[in-house]
Amino acid sequence: MRWLKNSLIGLVVLGGLTYLYYTEVKPTVIFGLRSDYAHAIPHQKVPEGLISLKAEACGVCHTEIYKEWKTSIHAQAYTDPFFQAYWTKDNHVWVCLNCHTPLENQQPTLIKEIPRDRVERAVQEPNPNYDSDYQQEGVTCAACHVRDGVILGPFEDSKAPHPTKYDPMYRTPQLCHRCHSVVGGPAQFYNGGPCGTYTEFEDGYWMKERGFICQNCHMPEIERAVAIGGPIRRGRQHLWRGGHDPEMIKRAIDVKVAVEPAEPKPGDKVRVTLTLVNAGAGHKLPTGDPDRHFTIEFAVKDQTGTVLEHQSNTMGRWILWQPVILELHDNRLTPLDSRDYTFEYELPKDGAERTLITKVRYHIQTERQHQMLIDKYGLTANDLYHFTVYERQVPLSGNLAAHFGQTVPDARLACVTPGHS
Repeated sequence: MRWLKNSLIGLVVLGGLTYLYYTEVKPTVIFGLRSDYAHAIPHQKVPEGLISLKAEACGVCHTEIYKEWKTSIHAQAYTDPFFQAYWTKDNHVWVCLNCHTPLENQQPTLIKEIPRDRVERAVQEPNPNYDSDYQQEGVTCAACHVRDGVILGPFEDSKAPHPTKYDPMYRTPQLCHRCHSVVGGPAQFYNGGPCGTYTEFEDGYWMKERGFICQNCHMPEIERAVAIGGPIRRGRQHLWRGGHDPEMIKRAIDVKVAVEPAEPKPGDKVRVTLTLVNAGAGHKLPTGDPDRHFTIEFAVKDQTGTVLEHQSNTMGRWILWQPVILELHDNRLTPLDSRDYTFEYELPKDGAERTLITKVRYHIQTERQHQMLIDKYGLTANDLYHFTVYERQVPLSGNLAAHFGQTVPDARLACVTPGHS
C-alpha cells in the first residue's frame, strides 16, 4: 500500500505544481509588461488652436501627410483584418491595444492596477473619455505628436496656429521603440521578442555607425512644405510601408540564380543555386510577427504543364507556444547576410522539353493558420496572406544564364541612404 500512498502524494504534488505554473508563472500573452507600454499613452487634451485630435482635423493643414497616413498600416492598426482575427483568438486581451490604439482616448477601459504584472488579472474600469470612432484610427497623428497640449515634431523653428515644441527624438529610431520592441515575460525563452524589429536594428551595430535609422526606409525623405503655406524643407513621408507591402519586400531582398552547366545537354544533371540576400533591410528578414516567413521553391514541368519535381525550403522563425514559449529555430537573414538554396534535376536523355520554375514567396501566415482564422475568428477568405516577390520560368535548354535576373541589381541596402535623420 506504500507505493499507492506515494503515488497519490506524487500526483497531488504534480497537480499542485501544474496549478501554480499555469496560474502564477505561465503568461497568458506573449508580452512582457515593459513600463513604457504596460499602460496606454495618457489621455491627451486637444491643443489650443485645434478643434479635434482626429487625423482629419490635422489634415486640414497637413494635407499631404494626412493622405499618406490614410494609406498606411498605422492607420489600419486597429481595423486590419489580421489583427482583428488574432485579437479575437486572444479573447480581446487589453494589452494589444497599447500598440494598436495607443492613446488612452482610444481605449474603452482604464487599467488601474496589474497585480504581479499578470495581464489577465489587471484591474479595469470604464474609460469616461473613450471615443469609439477615434479608436478606428489606430496609430493616429496624436499618438506620436501630441503630449500635454503641445504638438511635438522634428523642427526647431515651426510656426503654427497651435503650440509646438522641437523634440530630437523625432530624428532617431527611438521613436519606434515603444511598439516595435516587444519583450518577453516569465516562461518565455527566445532571442529577442516576437515583434522585436527595433531590437534587431539595435543589434546591427554597423547600421548606427553609418547613421541609418528606421525612418530611412519606412519614412522616405521628401522636399515639401509640412503644412499648407509653410516653407519648403526636407521632411519625411508618413507611409510606414513594411511587411504587408509587396513592393517593400521586393526592395528588401536580392535574388540571384546560378545554373550549372550553363548550357545543359540531354541527360545532364542540372544544379540550380538560388541565393537570397537581405540587401535592403536594417533588421532581420522576415521580421515582426513570428508567423511571417519566406518559401524558396523550385519546380520542373513537362510540355503539358505537369509538375514532375518540386522542392520547397522555408526561412523564418519557429516558436513553441505551449506549455512554455520556446524558440525552436530561427534561420532568418540578418542585414546583408545571404543564404544559398540548391536544387538538382537530371534532364531526360531523349531531349524532352522541361521548364524550370524558381520562386520566392513571402507569407504573412501559413495556409493552416489562414484557414483557422477564417473558420473560427472572422478573417475573410480574400485577405491576401502571401505574395510572390520573385519568379522565373525558363526552358532547361540553351544559355540558361541569360534567362535569370535579380530583384535589385547590385543591391546593398537599396532603400537606405544616409543623410538627414
